[in-house]
Amino acid sequence: MTSTTSLFSPVEADLRLLTENLKNLVGARHPILYAAAEHLFGARGKQVRPAIVLLLSKATLLDREITPRHRRLAEITEMIHTASLVHDDVVDESEVRRGIATVHSLFGNRVAVLAGDFLFAQSSWYLANLDNLEVVKLLSKVIMDLAEGEIRQGMNRFDTELSIEAYLEKSYYKTASLIANSSKAVGILSEVEPEIVEDLYEYGRHIGLAFQIVDDILDFTSSSESLGKPAASDLKSGNLTAPALYALAEKPALGVAIEREFAQEGDLEQAIALIHDSTGIQQARKLATHHAKLAVGHLESLAASPARQTLIKLADYVVSRLY
Repeated sequence: MTSTTSLFSPVEADLRLLTENLKNLVGARHPILYAAAEHLFGARGKQVRPAIVLLLSKATLLDREITPRHRRLAEITEMIHTASLVHDDVVDESEVRRGIATVHSLFGNRVAVLAGDFLFAQSSWYLANLDNLEVVKLLSKVIMDLAEGEIRQGMNRFDTELSIEAYLEKSYYKTASLIANSSKAVGILSEVEPEIVEDLYEYGRHIGLAFQIVDDILDFTSSSESLGKPAASDLKSGNLTAPALYALAEKPALGVAIEREFAQEGDLEQAIALIHDSTGIQQARKLATHHAKLAVGHLESLAASPARQTLIKLADYVVSRLY
C-alpha cells in the first residue's frame, strides 16, 4: 500500500519547511508553547491537509513557483487542524493520539486548552495578514464549523435515530469543511476561474468525507496499536458512525445495547460483534469509495500535471487504507 510519505514526495521539501515554520511561529515566545509545538508538529501526523493545499497550489500555478501566501495558507490549515485536535483530546479525555501522549496528558488541561486557543488565535492573525477578505471569510467559517461539529456530536450521543445524512453533515463540519474551504482558498489565491474554484471546494469536501468515513471504519477493523488509540472508542463514547448506523437497520439488539449506553456487562463487546456480523462495514466502505470517486471527478477541470496526478492518487490512497 502506498504511504503518505511516498505519495507526498512532490511536496516533501515544502512540508519539511512547513513543519519548521510552524514550530517557530507557535513557540518562539514561550518555552511551554515551544515544547507543545515541538510535540504537535513533530513527525506524528500525515500532514494530509497542508499537503493538499500545496499540491493544489502546484496544480493551479503550474509552471509558477508556490507563492509565500500559498505556503502561509498551508501553515494556517495545519494550525487550525492541530488546534481542533488539542481541544478534542481534552473534551474526549484522550491520553494518546496516533500512539503518542496528548498535549493535555503531558502538560495538563490548562496548558492544552490555552495551547489550542493560542493556535486558533495565531491562525486567525496570519489569516488576516493574507489580505484577502474572501479567504478570511472561508477559513473563519471553518473554525465555526469545527465547534458546530463537536456540539452536534455531543448532542447526538447514543442516538439510534441518527440518519446517515446527519452523520455526513456532522462529518463535514468536523473534518471536510477545513479541507474543502482551504482547497477553495487555493483557487482564490491562484486567481483561477470561478468554476475551478468550486471544483477545488468539491474535491476537498468529498476527499474529507471519504477520509472521515474510512477513519470511522478503521475504528472497528484495526487494532489499538495501529490506531494509536483504543479501538471502538467512538462507539464506547456513544458517537455513532457509518458502520454502526448501517448495522442498526439489521440488528435490533444493537439498538438496545446502545440505548442503555452499554450499562450492562458485555454490552459493548456484543455491540462490536453485531456490527462485524452485519453489512455495516461493507456499506460504509461503499460510501467512502463513492465520495473518493466524486472527489476525483472534480479534478477534471485542472490541466494535467504531476501535482494533479498525485491528488488523484490521494483519493485511491484514502480508500486503500481499508485493505
